Amino acid sequence: MKVIGERIKLARGAAGLSLRALADQVGVSAQAISKYERGLDIPSSGVLLRLAQALGVELEYFFRTRTLKIQTPAFRKRSRLPAAGRKRVMGLAQEWIERHLDVEDLFPDRASALPSSALWEIRKPIGSLEEVEEQADHLRRIWNIGTDPIENLTELLEDRGVRVGLIDAQPGFDACLFETEDGQPVIVVNRNLPGDRQRFSLGHELGHAVLALEEVDAEKAANRFAGAFLVPAETARRELGNRRRTLSVYELGLLKQKYGLSMQAWIYRAMDLKILSQAAAANLFKHFRKQGWHLSEPGKPIPREQPRLLERLVLRALAEDVVSESRAAELLGKPLSHLYQEVAAEHGDVPPDPRN
Repeated sequence: MKVIGERIKLARGAAGLSLRALADQVGVSAQAISKYERGLDIPSSGVLLRLAQALGVELEYFFRTRTLKIQTPAFRKRSRLPAAGRKRVMGLAQEWIERHLDVEDLFPDRASALPSSALWEIRKPIGSLEEVEEQADHLRRIWNIGTDPIENLTELLEDRGVRVGLIDAQPGFDACLFETEDGQPVIVVNRNLPGDRQRFSLGHELGHAVLALEEVDAEKAANRFAGAFLVPAETARRELGNRRRTLSVYELGLLKQKYGLSMQAWIYRAMDLKILSQAAAANLFKHFRKQGWHLSEPGKPIPREQPRLLERLVLRALAEDVVSESRAAELLGKPLSHLYQEVAAEHGDVPPDPRN
């Protein structure tokens, strides 16, 4: 009874519903919902079905045995996300990582490419932004990725044992890093971000994971890490030269497409490395604001990246008859037909699944 109550409360927070709003949708009183959540009463099967529909979850969700408690992440200091929005993010994040770990439990022999604690283990005291650059280079060396562009940052993180989840969060939330009680790193990102902002947010949160800061502003350091990890100093100087008076908008557009880093982030990168003076960078930013490009940059947008590890594992479990189709849908958090449609849209040459 208590487990079901905890699941109802978690799903209500993720859905951003008050007790009364949920009660109105289900057709019971707010007091009844409160009793369910506190484990003082148990909903009938009919009420449980209506709760699942109102909360957008599968019925199996309420009977999930894993009740994972996650450590509260540090939201960005200048975040515009209100308290209710943060609660919703936490609910969505916890629900997602529980499903992810449930799927991983289906294959206990599957070894991670990187131990889950590795990011925390390479943390080191950072006393300057220059040391942030060194830490970004250090992580690239550990992961053996050289100085070339990172084609898909999400896949890279998943391959290195970092769990990446997308959630439907409101504006004001980009991403956050948290860890599970057993120390597993997780990055949750707003799925509605443009591709370049998504990648920068992933790099930003990765910075929080590997930087132990000493008298350095945490947000400035994380931003510097994101830029340095996506475009190492050696690479930036190879592309731009050692000293520039200005940068061409067309040049910035081509670099954005090659490295998946926004045009404005490239300007900051050039300024951080003293390739471009602060005055020259200010002139470029002024031009961007005048054109409205500070809100929407010109040119083709960078495609959003999609985490696929959970989906691949669910499909493997389904193919090997480890789970039923209803259980697979519950673990995915969406109907199987939706996944097949997404894959077909992304890879049109994939034949229909024989089960359908």
